[in-house]
Amino acid sequence: MIYFILQLLVLFGLVITAAAVIWFKDLISAAIALGASSLILSLQFYLLRAPDVAIAEAAVGAALTTAIFIFAIRASQREEGYK
Repeated sequence: MIYFILQLLVLFGLVITAAAVIWFKDLISAAIALGASSLILSLQFYLLRAPDVAIAEAAVGAALTTAIFIFAIRASQREEGYK
C-alpha cells in the first residue's frame, strides 16, 4: 500500500513540475523546473527497479541537460517574443 501511495506522489510531482515548465515565463525558471521534472522521473525509474536507468536519467537529464540549457540561455540575448 505504501508503494502505491509513493507511486501516486511521484506521478503528482511529475504533473506539477511539467505544468510549471509550461507556466513559467522566465526561461531560467523553466529550465530549472525541467531539471526537477527529470529528477523526479529518475526517482520513478528507481521505484520501478531500474537503478541503472535512474542514474543515467539523473546524470544526463537532471544535471547535464539543465546545465546546458542554463548556459545557452545565459549566452543568448533576451528579446521579447510573440505576445
